[in-house]
Amino acid sequence: MNKLNPRQSEAVRYADGPMLVLAGAGSGKTSVITRKIAYLIEQLGIPGRQIAAVTFTNKAAREMKERVGRIVDRKLTRGLIVSTFHNLGLNMIREEHTHLGYHPGFSIFDAEDAKALLQDLMLREASAEAGDELNDIQMTISSWKNAMRGPAEALSKAADEREQRIAIIYKKYNEYLKAYNAVDFDDLILLPVMLFRSHPDVLAKWRRKIRYMLVDEYQDTNVCQYELVKLLVAERAAFTVVGDDDQSIYAWRGARPENLAQLKEDFPSLKIVKLEQNYRSTARILRSANTVIANNPHVFEKALWSDHTIGEEIRIVRCRNEDAETDRVATEILDQKLKKGLDFRDFAVLYRGNHQARLLEMKLQAYQIPYRISGGQSFFSKNEIKDAMSYLRLLINPDDDAAFLRVVNVPRREIGPRTLEQLSHYARSRNVSLFKALGDMGAETHVTEKGLDRLRRFAHWVDATCERLHSENPVPVIKQLFTDIEYEEWLHQHSGTPKQAERRMENIWYLVESIQRMLDDGKGTADELGIEDAITKLILRDMMEQREEEDDSDKVQLLTLHASKGLEFPHVFIMGLEEEILPHRSSIEEGNIEEERRLMYVGITRARETLTLTYAATRKQYGEKLETIPSRFLDELPEEDLKWEGMGDLDAEANQKKGKATLSALLGDLGL
Repeated sequence: MNKLNPRQSEAVRYADGPMLVLAGAGSGKTSVITRKIAYLIEQLGIPGRQIAAVTFTNKAAREMKERVGRIVDRKLTRGLIVSTFHNLGLNMIREEHTHLGYHPGFSIFDAEDAKALLQDLMLREASAEAGDELNDIQMTISSWKNAMRGPAEALSKAADEREQRIAIIYKKYNEYLKAYNAVDFDDLILLPVMLFRSHPDVLAKWRRKIRYMLVDEYQDTNVCQYELVKLLVAERAAFTVVGDDDQSIYAWRGARPENLAQLKEDFPSLKIVKLEQNYRSTARILRSANTVIANNPHVFEKALWSDHTIGEEIRIVRCRNEDAETDRVATEILDQKLKKGLDFRDFAVLYRGNHQARLLEMKLQAYQIPYRISGGQSFFSKNEIKDAMSYLRLLINPDDDAAFLRVVNVPRREIGPRTLEQLSHYARSRNVSLFKALGDMGAETHVTEKGLDRLRRFAHWVDATCERLHSENPVPVIKQLFTDIEYEEWLHQHSGTPKQAERRMENIWYLVESIQRMLDDGKGTADELGIEDAITKLILRDMMEQREEEDDSDKVQLLTLHASKGLEFPHVFIMGLEEEILPHRSSIEEGNIEEERRLMYVGITRARETLTLTYAATRKQYGEKLETIPSRFLDELPEEDLKWEGMGDLDAEANQKKGKATLSALLGDLGL
């Protein structure tokens, strides 16, 4: 506790009622949450199993759990819930599945599964333009679920024909999910909320389970997540939420910074503590961040400050065009690395959209600068892992049609699309899953004899493997599965080189080892998992993480402003400070500049020591060279903290000289 500043200490020690901790960027909020958990357990005697700490990413939950583990005796933390919102919802659905009308081993549909189901429903609607609006329909249904709007309400409140049509698809989509014994990602929060509203006895049980609740990144909660927390804490009002309305940058997925203000209305005795001391950035960087964000309206006023030095001026570099801009960023990184003896990992380049990284990548490659793009291909998005996960999903829920369709012909079983179409028509007419339809006598009148024979052989093998999975040690059974289907041979036939096939098979074995580790971790404890639970957790991790593996190698970090939230770097470049890029064109058209300004604020506060902002004077668009307008956010920065470069003749000669000097120094360093 003696490591905390007075405001942090106040936030940790207050447990007499509802509390909101307004935590500015870099103000040590994770320390506050973890030390508060320790305080609740050690000083107030609340058992660990009656405390729940909820956040948004697996990485944040993992870090929180590790930190608590370092400061509190492990015996006292037994049963402590530290998880994402979606994991908490998953555990609730798993425990209460009978109240919700689900069988054990229900499936979780990821975005691709959901899209496939919607596409199927739309084709049946015989809509000519179905393909064009698929993403729009998926996003609309997701936003309705996050706003707790069911199909009936969506239909009654439909503003036009388009919304009416989506509401009808939404109703069928939900019906099919239920028939497949499946839930989608949004259901993981929505179903517990609906359950608690309709079953007061179940809500009372969970309120007894969770005596104190802590929620991180509260500004990112949507309507449904807010309601889940409110239902759980309404009785005792024993909770702490931590958030920063200035870092709410996820409106496109339903986040509502207004939820922070809503708390004050729902809990009038709410105590508010502001964490304004920043431990990350120089005074100049913080002053710039404060000055920019002051242009947004605020319910809660706060201003970051720091004990750190004033620091270097913030550089704004005007470049001739996008090629010169990426060249300048690359040579600056080399220049600073050589002059200051820095590592490549000390640098991060942030941008508004992924398309901005393409040209930058080419420049970095040309200068042989190693880099890593955050949000690259996820482990779980690799084809072999998608195959493996579909087999595992089918084993724990044979009614999972999306999984069935992915693997029924991988490796090839000579089951043609016509056969699958016949089976699909029959299953639909009976309103059962494809797997169940195979057991019906009636299938013989709808599916060709040869095709049905192959399908039933596959189904028989799945049934036998399923039985062994539950009666024997499950991990050897899963290993045997890949031997049975000769998956390694299949990989060798469908990979560019034998080495690539081997690497892909290693990924499969790594996945199997992960299941073994999950089963081993909880052995003999209250957290012990069955094989179904372990596979379900893996499916959820696939959906949540999209690649959160740590990479500590010495590389420049390239990432979008959205992806940079929660991270920090000694030296930060933000590219593309132009109108229609930052702020983004769609936000300008929609009049949503406030969120773009928060995005700028997030970018500025990632920097610890230096910050460089760049923009191009001209940029190619659709093959035409256009003059750009510098971002309005540049005008909002404090003039006395800025150093403008490239404002004359774009300092072309000076840039060339600097670039040549940097390259000469580099070649000298390499002894060339």
